[in-house]
Amino acid sequence: MDLGIKGKRALVLGASQGLGKAIAIALANEGVDLLLAARNSDNLALTQAACQQAGVQAECMALDLMDSTSVQHCIATLHTHPVDILVSNSGGPPPGTVPGVASDAWASQFNAMVLHQIEIIEAALPSMRENRWGRVLAVSSSGIQIPIPHLAISNTLRSALAAYCKTLAGQIGSEGVTVNLLLPGRVDTDRIQALDANVAAKANITADEAKARSIATIPLGRYGEPHEFGAVAAFYASQQAGFLTGNQIRIDGGLIKAL
Repeated sequence: MDLGIKGKRALVLGASQGLGKAIAIALANEGVDLLLAARNSDNLALTQAACQQAGVQAECMALDLMDSTSVQHCIATLHTHPVDILVSNSGGPPPGTVPGVASDAWASQFNAMVLHQIEIIEAALPSMRENRWGRVLAVSSSGIQIPIPHLAISNTLRSALAAYCKTLAGQIGSEGVTVNLLLPGRVDTDRIQALDANVAAKANITADEAKARSIATIPLGRYGEPHEFGAVAAFYASQQAGFLTGNQIRIDGGLIKAL
């Protein structure tokens, strides 16, 4: 299927690894030119090379969502080099339970996971609205539907961004701009491996045992592959997805049991 987005331009946050990298490569394979943003310049260069192999233009930009100056540089770049597709994606916060998260941790993670992402989204909107075509995709978590134990910060702050995106979708849909959330379940990335290691340490078991217990809760009986996640993101960025907005798309192998 031709997704109809060849020649479009996308900004992908967190593109140096994991889900962000998978989305960037999937868009590149559809002919989308890319602006890749992340903290790790070495890993970002690897993503750039993978995207360029698809024959598209791919540029890199340093971005630390924890740092206001870095975020302002990203916003300035969007003002001079607008995009058609924005993939808003932040790294996962450290595990933790409530009560017990320190106030400064809430504040710093709020900046990275909510405020600064909102600022970048809003910087990308003017050109999309003017062109009456745009796609905003926010990588979130299944924890906004069923809270994940030991991920209190993620459950809370990703829910805040989800509420913003749902509100935004209702206000700009008539201008040809869609806004959707991608909810990964257990997709096999470095982040999931780290979480399995954390569970293993708490339960005094091996990481392989923790992974096996996690897989046992997934109806498809395995972790997802990053490229599977990227493929869904590419579809929601497509011309064919123009009537889909305000949605939360589970990419979780059936993990979430709620309707």
